Amino acid sequence: MKIIYAETRYIGNISVPEGVIAKLPEKVILFMTLQFIGSLDSCKRSIEDTGRKVIITKGKHTKYIGQIYGCNLEHFAGADAYLYIGDGLFHPKALMLGNNLPVHVYNPINDEYKVYTRRFMESELSRQKAAYAKFLSSGKIGVILSTKMGQSYPKLALRLKDKYPDKTFFYIVFDTVNLDSLEDFNFIQVWVNTACPRLGWDDTKRITRPMVDLGTVL
Repeated sequence: MKIIYAETRYIGNISVPEGVIAKLPEKVILFMTLQFIGSLDSCKRSIEDTGRKVIITKGKHTKYIGQIYGCNLEHFAGADAYLYIGDGLFHPKALMLGNNLPVHVYNPINDEYKVYTRRFMESELSRQKAAYAKFLSSGKIGVILSTKMGQSYPKLALRLKDKYPDKTFFYIVFDTVNLDSLEDFNFIQVWVNTACPRLGWDDTKRITRPMVDLGTVL
């Protein structure tokens, strides 16, 4: 089966309203989703015309500079805050999870603007802490492995056996991870996710066992 990945872009230019720019701090790191990346330079110029400094950076796995993925749980330093231009909260949540700076979110589709801090993610952070504590006290651990490109880390996953010799690890391999099927393994006490890191944050309400990210336990 052939799979074709096609980039889709927003038709037309977008701009950051003066009222939004006025609320930005002196130095921001600018991120956009792929749909709006064509307006990156013009948005940068309009903000810098007010005397502010705009930093454009690139994530480890993104194709374009200034682009952000929802799985970019990376630390980006050197600014007072982030400015995310796009719709929805999936992508800016990644910034909140990986960093402590405020995230200014501007949606050019509905003209909404809000500022979020790490406190917005408190419930998710608390759930992850509890899952990690459960991992440390459990003996039967299920490890989720994906065969998808960019989400496959079998060598790292196998290191768990060396680091925690007192635990028994069961490795479950998926192409597309089906969280519902995890319930078939009712002997598992805790899951370790080695695929997209956001699985352990956004979808844990769909399963009855706690889930931690591989980076948390290695």
